[in-house]
Amino acid sequence: MTDTLLDHRTEGPASAPPLLLGPSLGTSYALWDRVAPELSVAHRVVRWNLPGHGGSAAELIGAGATVADLAALVLALADSLGVERFAYAGVSLGGAVGLHLAVHRPERLTSLAVICSSAHFNGAKPWEERAALVRAEGLGRLAEGADRRWFTPGFTVPELVRDHREADPEAYAACCDALAAFDLRDRLGDIAVPTLLIAGREDPATPPAQLREIADAVPGSSLVEIPGASHLAPAERPEAVLTALRGHFDGYARRGMAVRREVLGDAHVDRAQSRQTPFTSRFQDFISRYAWGEIWTDETLSRRERSMITLTALVAHGHYEELAMHVRAARRNGLTPDEIGAVLLQTAVYCGVPAANSAFATAQRVLAEAD
Repeated sequence: MTDTLLDHRTEGPASAPPLLLGPSLGTSYALWDRVAPELSVAHRVVRWNLPGHGGSAAELIGAGATVADLAALVLALADSLGVERFAYAGVSLGGAVGLHLAVHRPERLTSLAVICSSAHFNGAKPWEERAALVRAEGLGRLAEGADRRWFTPGFTVPELVRDHREADPEAYAACCDALAAFDLRDRLGDIAVPTLLIAGREDPATPPAQLREIADAVPGSSLVEIPGASHLAPAERPEAVLTALRGHFDGYARRGMAVRREVLGDAHVDRAQSRQTPFTSRFQDFISRYAWGEIWTDETLSRRERSMITLTALVAHGHYEELAMHVRAARRNGLTPDEIGAVLLQTAVYCGVPAANSAFATAQRVLAEAD
């Protein structure tokens, strides 16, 4: 942490597409504990803390702060990490930051998810009153009601309640000032980035109607309502939130499935999908996102070249069943039988004659099927 940057935590490969996650007022980035690790499989995830929350300095904002001020801090954090464009998801106040960015700095966003949030927060008066209460009494009494505001009856996350109690009162009050002044309803139609709205069906603070209001106004947006979730849906219903976010952000999976079908053929992919079980589903998702959605779509090498490399690697490791599949794929990618034979002959030199012998037998069988 520094005195000029928001406290944050980074997870996932540095080369992966960046995804910033924003918190709700009174919480820390622990709000994302059950979602961020899964998202970091395919993204460079950066969770950040509001000023005066977690390890972020309270002095980063002051009385009369606006959501624009918080958005500027988020952009400063992204700049410090060398992140020019990023996907963004935020809860409540964190979602308001995302809406502000989508309206005022759309060139920085690749996509947006707004969770249990609003384009306005029921007018200025409730937030002005809360800010005055916190400045006068601190956060103790307000934190006592956190479970009721945040979760469905009987559910709690003690760490988040503790974060609420331990937040800096003045910074918390300044965040209330920002919520009091926030209203983007007349600008929602300007949002052009792909946008997902997620509502907790049991949320009293930002009920589904407020998310529907955004969905109705933002062109091309979509809305997911999560049963059994209140205001902090990523903590209470992490699996449902994760599923929605993956579907929205992981364009790699959709693009990868298209490429996988082009290279391997619909019949093969359909068979693989039909055999999928809950036990293998994450592996199938991994293949589509990573192997086909990131590697095979990289235009540095042509598909012909990738087929030749793949054939060689499969011979080297003796994966002859996979080799048969990729001989068929090599033909779809434009390799002639003579070129496939030349690749396998080369493997005799570098992978060994016995391995090449088995590979020729496999390839001959597959090529004969095609005839």
